[in-house]
Amino acid sequence: MTLEIRPASVFDDLCTMVGPKRPDASVCWCLTYRVPSKENRSLVGPARGEKVRALLEEGPLGVLAYDGGRVVGWAAVAPRAETVFARSRTIPRVDDTEVWSIWCLRVRPGHRGKGITHPLLVGAVAFARDQGAPAVEGYPVDNGGRRVDTTMAYVGTRSLFEKAGFRKVADTSSVLNGFPRVVMRMDCR
Repeated sequence: MTLEIRPASVFDDLCTMVGPKRPDASVCWCLTYRVPSKENRSLVGPARGEKVRALLEEGPLGVLAYDGGRVVGWAAVAPRAETVFARSRTIPRVDDTEVWSIWCLRVRPGHRGKGITHPLLVGAVAFARDQGAPAVEGYPVDNGGRRVDTTMAYVGTRSLFEKAGFRKVADTSSVLNGFPRVVMRMDCR
């Protein structure tokens, strides 16, 4: 495997990871945390993809992992102030640092279990650092090593973030798949 992490700036490549199989489907498109809840609920079917296309005109929306030119993974990363986390009641803001947030890590079926998530997370941090982020946060589950359902594993686990050099800085009142979520942070300075 020849893994390369690149900014997510090509719509068709991003669509491979977050787009629907059917153009009229109202799948996440990784917009749930990126746009305000009211706007997210109003975007249905093809309008979701068009919103992503419009956002891409402003710049990359995260990073993609490529194996030999084929898209195999995705990580969403953006300034917290530009996400719903800026107003979250369940995931607290720790301090006044203008952190970037990583909220979604996905690996394509058929490529899971091959060690892609860790380089994806490291690549998301590098991307944020290159954009001037003073620190990066993630909000993974603290599952204590227990299995996390595949559909809920997109937030990552505390141990994944720790292996990448993050440290726990706060508890949250958010729970996903029965597991508490924690605020993990890495300084980029």
